[in-house]
Amino acid sequence: MTDILPISAIIPCIDEEENLMELLPYLQQHADGMVMEIIVVDAGSQDDTIAIANSYGAITVNSPVRNRAFQMNLGAQQAKADILYFVHADTRPPMDYAKVILSNVSQGKHPGCFQYKFQSSKRILKINSWFTRFNGLFSGGGDQSLYISKLLFESLGGFDASFCIMEDFELVKRIRQKTDFHVLPYKMSVSARKYTENSWLKVQLANLMAFSLFLLKVKPASIKSLYLNLLNQKK
Repeated sequence: MTDILPISAIIPCIDEEENLMELLPYLQQHADGMVMEIIVVDAGSQDDTIAIANSYGAITVNSPVRNRAFQMNLGAQQAKADILYFVHADTRPPMDYAKVILSNVSQGKHPGCFQYKFQSSKRILKINSWFTRFNGLFSGGGDQSLYISKLLFESLGGFDASFCIMEDFELVKRIRQKTDFHVLPYKMSVSARKYTENSWLKVQLANLMAFSLFLLKVKPASIKSLYLNLLNQKK
């Protein structure tokens, strides 16, 4: 299909034992021999995240900083493959994710992400996810995952670790300044837990507020504080 090396999947984690018990075997089952390693970057979990990662043969990396951008950069430094695939623990890529990624890379369609659908039957969330097919200002969020060549990732300086929130959109913004970005017509499956813990309207307002402040170049720490307060979350 392509003469590049396979994929390094990188998962930033904090207390994600339940999700890893599903995600890790899922990634392995659907790797199609194209994923050479799965790297779990943990930032001080108090549950069995590390033990579960080890039990599935994942490479575990301990991050001294509880910051997703920093964790993903740390994982990228350990990665040996030519293609980096950043995926959140509470998401599930399309079943043929590895084959799709490398096929599109071989066609020059990289870097990029997937569309997504929520793990919910609620119609309003189906409408939300429908918009993820568009390749515009709001595309490239972490729940859509990200595949990118290690060479390009390193040339961009990786994720900006000063961003404790919106780090995914910040990187995609820089990607677009250098090359094309692609949204593939395949769907991630994304947890709806944020919507079960908060009202749909509250989550929408929090997302809109965070993105607006990001565009206004407000300090990430301030955005995160306001975001978490609005959703009554601690992390």
